[in-house]
Amino acid sequence: MGLLKYKVALITGGSKGIGFGIAKAFIEKGIHVAVTSRSESAAKKAADTLNNFSSNDAKAIGIEADVKDFESQEKAVATVLEQFGQLDIVIANAGVGKFGTIEDLSISDWNDVIDTNLTGVFYTIKAGVKSLKKSQGYFITISSLAGTNFFAGGAAYNASKFGVTGFTQAVMLDLRQHGVKVSTIMPGSVSTYFNGNEPDEKDAWKIQIEDIGKLVTDLLEMHPRTLPSKIEVRPTTPPSK
Repeated sequence: MGLLKYKVALITGGSKGIGFGIAKAFIEKGIHVAVTSRSESAAKKAADTLNNFSSNDAKAIGIEADVKDFESQEKAVATVLEQFGQLDIVIANAGVGKFGTIEDLSISDWNDVIDTNLTGVFYTIKAGVKSLKKSQGYFITISSLAGTNFFAGGAAYNASKFGVTGFTQAVMLDLRQHGVKVSTIMPGSVSTYFNGNEPDEKDAWKIQIEDIGKLVTDLLEMHPRTLPSKIEVRPTTPPSK
């Protein structure tokens, strides 16, 4: 487990999908984990499952929190500090997807995507930055290959993920002189419940959530002198079109 044991992480949107995959990888490394969800029951259920995986002293807790609400993010950080006394790693993972042509994209869908995927990332680091500076910790955002590659019907999603990619790089420059490392991970197709998908054997070609978990722990274990600040990751062999 090395230097990661007893570190403390907060993962937004950690009850399922990529966030849960990262949380499971953390528990296996001995990292205490707080997973958030807009649903308290989903957060608590995920934490119970993670605690069942734990074969060491690592503990998981579930917190009801909405990244679109700054006070909610502040309360989540306060809960982590009350429970564990420190905060070393923040993963801004929570996200939604609403797709459609510019004619069909509703104002409410636009606001939901931008407020969750972009403003929510800002709220997450804003709430946790003081603690990360104290611990000289690590802030990681989950962007997307859609954060540099636009596509028809993706106006809101592209805007949010382009924003996350640029935002994270600017934050990296803001915080590196304070000893805080900042990276963004930009996955392609991942086997998750995103956009109504039900993961099953049809998704075997996709990146799996445990692959992202391994990638994140590898980042955390990299020598402090080296910072991979923007990482693109894609399926090795996608289906032929």
